[in-house]
Amino acid sequence: MARSKILSWFLFRRFFYGVGLVLLIVCGIIFAITFVERLPSNTTFISALTDSWTRLIEYVPLFLPLAVFMGTLVAYYTMTRSSEGIIISSAGLSPYQIGRPFLFGAFLIGLFATMVINPYSIQLSSKNMTNNHFKLIDGRIWLRESSDNGYITIKSNEIGKNDQGIIFGYATVYIQNQEFKLTSRIDARHIFLTDQGLHADNVKIFDANGPRTQDKWSTKTLITPQTVIDRYLKPDQISFWRLPAFISKMSSIGVSTRGHLVQFWSLLFLPLSMIAMTSLGIAFSQTRQRRNHSFGTKFAIGILTCFILYFLTNIFTTLGANGSLPPLLAIIAPPIIIIAAAGIFITTFDTI
Repeated sequence: MARSKILSWFLFRRFFYGVGLVLLIVCGIIFAITFVERLPSNTTFISALTDSWTRLIEYVPLFLPLAVFMGTLVAYYTMTRSSEGIIISSAGLSPYQIGRPFLFGAFLIGLFATMVINPYSIQLSSKNMTNNHFKLIDGRIWLRESSDNGYITIKSNEIGKNDQGIIFGYATVYIQNQEFKLTSRIDARHIFLTDQGLHADNVKIFDANGPRTQDKWSTKTLITPQTVIDRYLKPDQISFWRLPAFISKMSSIGVSTRGHLVQFWSLLFLPLSMIAMTSLGIAFSQTRQRRNHSFGTKFAIGILTCFILYFLTNIFTTLGANGSLPPLLAIIAPPIIIIAAAGIFITTFDTI
């Protein structure tokens, strides 16, 4: 029993060594490229580093499955090169027993990515919101509030965020009465939304008294910065921990949440996706050669297979988002198919 635990711990460390090495290389390349790209648009060296770090964390979910797959190949390759794989197989362990610590490690990576990296990434990106974080209509932000006093509609070409609230750039506010009659229009370079309402400087007002310029303008509104963030953020800009409450809230008022459901199931079953990619890596790593001379070919074919699977997974995700497939089925079908195919291959190889 003790020997089994020691061997499992050894394989567990080998797996994390392989994945860690791949992640270090990939993250280093992405961080360097992003830093060079963002350096001209930042005023200081530190702000460029911070911006590059934020972008890197946002990219992690995109290349994490590929990194887990490549890390599995590297771990098996190092064991084959050092003859450790041959010794372990000679001890009577099947490919499933050898791969069990790898699968457990993949599960932990997926769990960490869902529960820690995703919320951390959202927290970082929310400090510097842009139009890319919001669902746009004709390239613009449109917000509308109804109350007993009438209606307020906000149109904005740009959007940002600071410590006080949300900033609308090149914005127009339309104020209507209860009969939908337009009573006034306010144009401004910047309009600020805080918990106290809307306010702006140097605005142009068009109403029954004619057009005029006003130094200060403000109005109370039921819309708050948190309301805008909750209602109009894209699904991938909402933290995993906040998605269930958001979906429930939006469903109760009749707003479609299909895209947010797809995002939630994607994050919830990310550990399953990591297990699927590890299973695929184990299948590609099977060999009876003492020296795995075909590793380069297998590695290239494996990378190509990953890109094909990434494309197919995106197709399933799109089908789930537009309603062609149930969101849950669209998310769990690809990893289950991958795990089944890898398992069949490993079983066939082991019984030849």
